[in-house]
Amino acid sequence: MHLGDLEFRILSDGTFGLDGGAMFGVIPKPLWEKVVPADDRNRVHTAMNCLLIRAAGKLILVETGGGDKWNAKELDIFDFETSNRLPDALSAAGVKPADIDIVVNTHLHFDHCGWNTRREGNQIVPTFPNARYVAQRAAYQHGIAPTERDRGSFRAENIVPIETAGQWQLLEGDTELVPGVELISIPGHTPGMQCVRLSGGGRSAFFFADLVPTTAHLPLAWIMGFDLYPLTTLEYKKHWIPKIAREGTLALFAHDIATPAAWLREDENGHVRAEPAVID
Repeated sequence: MHLGDLEFRILSDGTFGLDGGAMFGVIPKPLWEKVVPADDRNRVHTAMNCLLIRAAGKLILVETGGGDKWNAKELDIFDFETSNRLPDALSAAGVKPADIDIVVNTHLHFDHCGWNTRREGNQIVPTFPNARYVAQRAAYQHGIAPTERDRGSFRAENIVPIETAGQWQLLEGDTELVPGVELISIPGHTPGMQCVRLSGGGRSAFFFADLVPTTAHLPLAWIMGFDLYPLTTLEYKKHWIPKIAREGTLALFAHDIATPAAWLREDENGHVRAEPAVID
């Protein structure tokens, strides 16, 4: 899809399963399972959507999915799709890992930064050798020293080799990455999470990351149990969801399988629904 001179497409790193209760927090199962049915292990399957952006002469990858550094037990727990992964999607787009100039991690949960690194013999090395990897400093600091509550969501192998290679660029708040690509600090899900706003040619798109991971999470109270600061998430949702609807900005969802992109429509009562969009 083109926004003026900026071009982007949605790439997938496949799907994986998460506990439905964790995905929908305080929302009772009789409500959420009507929208997203669970499997026989109470897992709901979600996408790992990434963005490939060409802007200002740079090739930018937002998110790197779940990667492939998983043992048999972890593959069983999370039911990772083992085909149609991000490297295949990049190859199909004519992009080699060495072509990527910038990798943006919205935060450092394992399903957003798994292909930051890859195995090379007995070593784990950056997948994108020529890229600078961009995250908020608060997200990085939390990622390398998570709490007891959320340490299972982080893997040092996705973070530390980037530091060793000297490829991290750590930000302090909202930043224009290149013209037309703005990173917006939106903590709540994790410290230092950031969303991505794209603009050009009088049009715009907004990548929600895990502020609103799927269209099912558009109702304000539908917040993941993974969020460390759910009331902060709530306040950001109250600001950004109606703003995006009223401005006619295209909404992009990190974890929605069926609807990775949608136009948001707000009714007279302030309720917002998603109208699936086709990315051309």
